Amino acid sequence: MRHLQGDLQVVFDALYDLGIIEPVLQQDWRSRLVEIENGSPQLETAIVAANECGHDKTRLTNRLGAMDRRSLEMLAMEVAREYAEFHTREQELH
Repeated sequence: MRHLQGDLQVVFDALYDLGIIEPVLQQDWRSRLVEIENGSPQLETAIVAANECGHDKTRLTNRLGAMDRRSLEMLAMEVAREYAEFHTREQELH
């Protein structure tokens, strides 16, 4: 599975602007996390798009806005997962 490159905050902000974050926070993530761990083609496509757009939030928002909601929800979960991993590693270093 690919990982997000660049600024996770930009990806989060684009997903927030698209109205994805709030509903995802209300969902049960278990089945989607299993799907993510098993390798989701939808998530892979979303990650490639996010990585290609880099720090350009406008371009990213437009690109993600053309994707289906399920892909965006999985991308939001992946952003949260990677962000949590980053902070865990940061805590271990201090």
